[in-house]
Order: sequence, then structure tokens, then C-alpha cells
Amino acid sequence: PLNDDFTGFIFKIQANMNPNHRDRLAFMRISSSIFERGMQVIHSKTGKPIRLAQPQQFMAQERTIVEEAYAGDIIGVFDPGQFRISDTIAVSSEQFSFDPIPVFPPEHFARVAPENSMKRKQFLKGITQLALEGAIQVYKQPDIGTETFVIGVVGALQFDVLEHRLRNEYGVAIRQTPLNYQKARWIRPDATGRMPDAQKLSLTSTTLLVLDKNESPVLLFESDWAITWALERNKDLVLESIHLED
Repeated sequence: PLNDDFTGFIFKIQANMNPNHRDRLAFMRISSSIFERGMQVIHSKTGKPIRLAQPQQFMAQERTIVEEAYAGDIIGVFDPGQFRISDTIAVSSEQFSFDPIPVFPPEHFARVAPENSMKRKQFLKGITQLALEGAIQVYKQPDIGTETFVIGVVGALQFDVLEHRLRNEYGVAIRQTPLNYQKARWIRPDATGRMPDAQKLSLTSTTLLVLDKNESPVLLFESDWAITWALERNKDLVLESIHLED
């Protein structure tokens, strides 16, 4: 907190906070030094400069423009789509990042598609933005189009939230087909740094290979027994349950 160089950490993203303007805000905790309205910062993941021109703080439904803020304060900044949860913001061009927020494995899964295929564009926009918020985890099967996604959530009620927000914020009604999977595991490189060919793994007939939003391979299992089966039959296979995004 006493460091002279400004740093901040993006820990939450929220779309459609003002339904009339379809805005999206990234919430940032200031980690060090002083924030000043209009200051130029460096986005550590891309190395690109960003000017933070519309910082806001909230009290209930009221918004207040922030001129200055200090270490420990939380502000909301306008997000045109450049921020992600766990991003580090700094005034220094030195490349560093705070530790990311871990992604916990979902325990409930469903196949989700728009009821009306003409609403595909709105469906994709809604799914993408809700995934960026961290409200859902989105998976797609390799070589299958984007009309249907496999959605994973930690709590089953999140499916109700997903359906409500897509209908009310994006004008899209969806079909949900529950799936029997209970475990998600990311495939990681082995001890030599080699990434296995996920398509050639020996798996149970009920195990599903999918890709997450970063195109990383993920295996969906119906039971702990299926996980053990995969590990026993695939030498050097490394599976990760709590994922740290790059």
C-alpha cells in the first residue's frame, strides 16, 4: 500500500449495470499509491496503455465520479471489453502481475442453446459477457459450431440466473438440457512440459472432452471413478481441479 507506483487489481466485471446504456464496468481495488481521474496506466497482460477517464464509486443505486482514490479503495471503470478478472493495472511498464483469482471446478452442467436460431448473435454476446463476469463457465466441444455450449456452474440456481439474465438483458430465450457430469478437470503439461494429445486419451465412454473459453482442454467426468480410470490408463496424464488462468 505504501509503494509510490500506482497498481490496481480487477476482481469483478459486471455487464448491463445501466440497462438503458448497456454499459459494462470493471471493479478495481487500488493496491498501492494514489489513483487520479484520467491517469494513464499500463494493462499488464497486453502491455498497452489505457486512460481511466470515467472512474466511479457506488452507494446503492447512486454513482459518483471519483477524482482521487487511495490504496484499499474500490472504484468502477468503464470496460469496453479489454479487462478480465485478475488483470493487473499499473503506471509502470515493468511486467508483473498479481496472483490470479483461481477458477473453481463447476459441479453442475447443462447444454444450452437459443430457442430461436435468429437470436444467435444476442445469445453469443450474452454468454460471452456472463462468462467474463465469472457467473458461468463456458465450454465447447471441438469441431462443433457455436449454436450450443456446455455450461458449468458451481450452484444449480446459477442456471436460473443465466436464463433470467439472457431473457431480460439480451432478449434471448434458451433451452437447457441437464447433463450428468459432476467433475471438471483441466489437462495440464506433464513433468517434461509436454501437453498430451487430448483426442488420443483413453477415456470412459461417458467422459466428454471440451475446450474452455481460452481453448484449454478440459475433461468432464460423471464420477471420481472415471477420473481414476483415466489417470490409470494414460501415463503421465496430469489433471488440475482448481485452475489458474494465464
